[in-house]
Amino acid sequence: MRCSGSDKAAIQLLQNSNLSIKKTLERLDIHKPTFYNWLKRYQENGIDGLEDRKPAPKPIWNKITEEHRDSVIELALDKPDLSPREIAVSHTDEKDYYVSESNVCRLLKEQDLITRLAYILMQASDKFRQPTTRVNEMWQSDFTYFKIIGWGWYYLSTELDDYSRFIISWRLCTSMGATDVSNTLDDALAFSGLDEVKVRHELRLLSDNGPCYISGQLSEYLTGDT
Repeated sequence: MRCSGSDKAAIQLLQNSNLSIKKTLERLDIHKPTFYNWLKRYQENGIDGLEDRKPAPKPIWNKITEEHRDSVIELALDKPDLSPREIAVSHTDEKDYYVSESNVCRLLKEQDLITRLAYILMQASDKFRQPTTRVNEMWQSDFTYFKIIGWGWYYLSTELDDYSRFIISWRLCTSMGATDVSNTLDDALAFSGLDEVKVRHELRLLSDNGPCYISGQLSEYLTGDT
């Protein structure tokens, strides 16, 4: 039941009614929690506190701040030769703030800085040209997205052996950064024992070349410069 401000103000007179509050509320078809909520608002703010209030909009948890929106656009203007993916990586490295490629595309489209995405069409083959022939020859590194109702987005970081299709290690993360990838790789190296032995053939890593995989931070980790 919705009441106007004046109707709500009259409800506080129930305290002086001959009937009990419970019986009066039953006759008015008003729930007790609603009445006591109005009474509390009246005691705190008077008549003004009883006016209907519009619900405040919920903040968007993954919305890019105005500061970083401007920095993405500024980076695109300073380096027009960079693709949206490269802008996302550069922004993540330079500003220490993750921005996805899709968000960069959307921001650039809003500013009329790009008209369309350039796509390279590739026909899938029936099999790999150079298939793996043994375990620990190549690992596939990837993230899987999970949206948990009431919690937000979570990302499953995995390392999968290309030959055996065995998931060597996994981590459930709240972000998709280079640190998340390197931590999952550390777990995989420890589980496989490759961190304690000298291998003849260098292990290869396959990814989708997302921002975290081509970032400078992960490159330093893979080359051993960290």
